[in-house]
Amino acid sequence: MIKVMRVDERLIHGQIAMVWSKEMSIDGIVVANDDTAANPTQQMALKMAVPSGIKVIVKTVEGAISLLNDPRAKDMKLFVLVRTVGDAQKVAEKVNDIEYVNLGNVGKASTDPKTTLTQFVMLTKPEIESLKKLVKLYPDTALQNLPTDKKEKATDFINKLNL
Repeated sequence: MIKVMRVDERLIHGQIAMVWSKEMSIDGIVVANDDTAANPTQQMALKMAVPSGIKVIVKTVEGAISLLNDPRAKDMKLFVLVRTVGDAQKVAEKVNDIEYVNLGNVGKASTDPKTTLTQFVMLTKPEIESLKKLVKLYPDTALQNLPTDKKEKATDFINKLNL
């Protein structure tokens, strides 16, 4: 079962490893990112950031989709991390039963023009288009930096900013 799919350009970091993983009582983290899947050094660094007892699997986006659709994955409480809204859209289109879709930290690394939704979420035009498709699949998609922060529905931003 996918407890959370989060868009976070940093992938695994302190908030994920220590706060989100405990709050969601997860068994494992699946990182769905093509670049990271091709970089053994980055994979090792990400795995070292996670407390013992939590399994970390790094796959390409397509590899993660295949893994998440495996019937054995249904028995685990998983936290899926993607780096972009576009990758979240790809996963959401091919994987059912995601409990919560979260945009947590995206856009700071991009130098392309972007629209600021919150201090943690800034999206380019293609990402906004991906977000619109994502909320059609998962209407409760929300922006939330930490589990203790208020969930702000992505549809509210789309409507308010006329995106």
